[in-house]
Amino acid sequence: MPRLAPLPYKKFERFLLYIGCTFERQKGSHKVYSKAGLSRPIIVPTYKLLPVMIIKNNLRTLGLSQKQYFEILKKL
Repeated sequence: MPRLAPLPYKKFERFLLYIGCTFERQKGSHKVYSKAGLSRPIIVPTYKLLPVMIIKNNLRTLGLSQKQYFEILKKL
């Protein structure tokens, strides 16, 4: 399995939309997404590259493993 690496925020946005998240709002440089069944919203800063820490935290909130994440990224 490949290692997690920084990813452009636009590609991570496509990933979120693909799995059924919806864009709620934006405040400054942070976009907020939601999905039914989540305990809290997904926050995506609009940095050129998202740090691995932010990707891991959002995957944890979504309840997805890294393996599932990479399988979905292959489809995009």
